[in-house]
Amino acid sequence: MFSIGEFSKITGLSVKTLRFYHEAGLLTPSHVDPQTNYRYYNAERVELARVISALREFDFPLSDISEILSSCEDESEILEYLNQQKEVIQERMRSDRRIVQSLTTIVNKETEAITAMQSSAFEIEKKQIQPMLVAGVRMKGKYSDCGQGFAKIGRKYGRHINGKPMLLCYDSEYKAEDADFEPCMPVHKGESKEEIVVRELPGGQALTLLHKGPYDQLGRSYEKIIQHAKDQGLEFSSPTREVYLKGPGMIFKGNPQKYLTEIQLMLKQ
Repeated sequence: MFSIGEFSKITGLSVKTLRFYHEAGLLTPSHVDPQTNYRYYNAERVELARVISALREFDFPLSDISEILSSCEDESEILEYLNQQKEVIQERMRSDRRIVQSLTTIVNKETEAITAMQSSAFEIEKKQIQPMLVAGVRMKGKYSDCGQGFAKIGRKYGRHINGKPMLLCYDSEYKAEDADFEPCMPVHKGESKEEIVVRELPGGQALTLLHKGPYDQLGRSYEKIIQHAKDQGLEFSSPTREVYLKGPGMIFKGNPQKYLTEIQLMLKQ
């Protein structure tokens, strides 16, 4: 049996630390003299002390060390547990790297969007929108599904289309999954077919703003034009309109940074 001083020299743990580990129930002496209260340790406690010391060097909390020791009966089980923890940490590191990559992408996109908005030469205008004949298909779903609607209109009225595609957005809020919208194409003539309705889209006075950039950054331009309407005490009606002046082609998507979309808020009279 080793005295606490001897055990301290053997393990490299101070007497103060050994007393603390004893009080914490982490490393109990093999024997405590009831008269002198001296602590004594046998050789089996040496390896246990070294395991605890190694875990503390790697910043394992005492609560975790206690759990490891209570769930493992011998050194081989401790090594198996540590190997499992190593794999958990490695997976966490891989996950953290993926998170860092995602955050880097987000930061870069947001930085580009802020720079584009600050350098944009486009100003909010108030203009008169003329009535127009459109072919439209009312849809519910993701905004990205609008391409299906435009494709249907293109197949049915291709040679009668005489303007840029537009999207009528009927919701007063953003909806990710069940948005209410209507892809439309101006046509010079035509009749309704199946779910595609041909009708006159009313004209009127509108606030407009050109947005240059990807569609997922339209929110910044909406913020700008809606804030302008509030500042001017202007009210606008549903649906809001997005006119796609320059966007992806039928085959090539092009550069999203160069897409041009005109936001139109039809003002209430």
